[in-house]
Amino acid sequence: MGKFIPLVVFVVLAWFLYDGLGRDTKKLPSPLIGKTFPSLEVKDFQTGEKYQIQEKLKDKLSLVNVWASWCVTCRAEHQMLNDIAKQNIVQMVGVNYKDSKKEGAYFLKRLGNPFDFIVFDQQGILGLELGVYATPETFIVDQKGVIRFKRIGEITSRIWQKEMLPLINQLNKAN
Repeated sequence: MGKFIPLVVFVVLAWFLYDGLGRDTKKLPSPLIGKTFPSLEVKDFQTGEKYQIQEKLKDKLSLVNVWASWCVTCRAEHQMLNDIAKQNIVQMVGVNYKDSKKEGAYFLKRLGNPFDFIVFDQQGILGLELGVYATPETFIVDQKGVIRFKRIGEITSRIWQKEMLPLINQLNKAN
């Protein structure tokens, strides 16, 4: 009986490794899906004015993108965000995460500003509430302020067409 223990341990470990190989690490389940967007007072990137983020999201379908000037993947994703903004089918909200205003503004000046408004989250407080651990992260928030989708990593054309746009179209029709 004792000589089968290493075999059983090996089979169990091999199964866990095999099971993990097929998983998409960008699709981590989020406990926020189906929950209301965090209610926080935030600071506007452009003006420094403080406001309740939920008031800006109210009655609007929103794409909330957490980005930073120091994030290489954010730079790669930015043209896609500009293309999405041109479609005018969703409110574009930026969250400038753990960044400096100077560097963030330079990033937007060089690459364009797809956002209707930007939250300046220098301390990462909103990011913490959203469970952000890597940039970019993108959320779709419905007209009632409920988080319906979360993407960790770059939004590509394929992800936009296959995952995000169908959900946005569905949410627009439902309202």
